[in-house]
Amino acid sequence: MSGPAVRLEATVVGRVQGVGYRYFVRDVALRLGLGGWVANAPDGSVTCVIEGSRTALEAMCVELERGPLGARVDAVRCVWLPARGTSERFEIRAGAHAGD
Repeated sequence: MSGPAVRLEATVVGRVQGVGYRYFVRDVALRLGLGGWVANAPDGSVTCVIEGSRTALEAMCVELERGPLGARVDAVRCVWLPARGTSERFEIRAGAHAGD
């Protein structure tokens, strides 16, 4: 998907840990050609930092709200920012990740 690169920082709240949510996000990101990372947060939410075209990231937002089978998404809080160009690939990070 094309267009200028932007950055999406999303926090997903609900039953999103222990249900394969991070792997779901990674699979969708790879399918959409997005870079970035996803990690569990200490408060039980999931944090996503993703870069790519606005069109692809909007499609990602729809998927974040849906989640995998077994998840219950109560809210997705999104912050849109200019891309930093630091995320060419997509990875699953441990909860104690260092961020960007």
